[in-house]
Amino acid sequence: MEFFEVIKGRRSIHFFTEGEVSDQQVNLLLEAARWAPSAGNNQPWRFVIVRKTAIKEKLIAAAEDGYSMNFVRKAPVIIVVCADLNLYKKKSKRWQTLGPSQFCIQDIAAATENILLAATALGLGACWVGAFYEDKVKDGLNLPKGIRPMVLIPVGRTRSKEQPPLRKPLKDLILTEIS
Repeated sequence: MEFFEVIKGRRSIHFFTEGEVSDQQVNLLLEAARWAPSAGNNQPWRFVIVRKTAIKEKLIAAAEDGYSMNFVRKAPVIIVVCADLNLYKKKSKRWQTLGPSQFCIQDIAAATENILLAATALGLGACWVGAFYEDKVKDGLNLPKGIRPMVLIPVGRTRSKEQPPLRKPLKDLILTEIS
């Protein structure tokens, strides 16, 4: 698939078929994430790969009030993208302040987008899920201190051929041009 086709073809998929996602495919997704940019090349991302139904149920139960994550149950694999906040303790005061509040969010977002684009390129469906209570996910996965769960990505095979959502014209997105 050509690069811009991948970007335009990515969708938030909520419907998965019974097909499996191989370990090799998961490794390719994680390899794509590993090559994301990060502030100071800190690479704070850590991944939890969930295939067990009992753990999926804990993740579904962590959904924010009023938000249903039942579609997650059908995905054969969920990648939980976490930030290792411990990395920032070893840096300067500026890093200790901005790392957990800003840099890790940007870094995890970049890694997550790489996973989503790689899934599209591999013909898989995926969805960026962020509406959950972090403490419930952390407890459900028994994460160590300093590891912050930030994104759940259910991944699977899909027959969904959703049309692209409308996009605002580019001219409406440019605030000003400085020459």
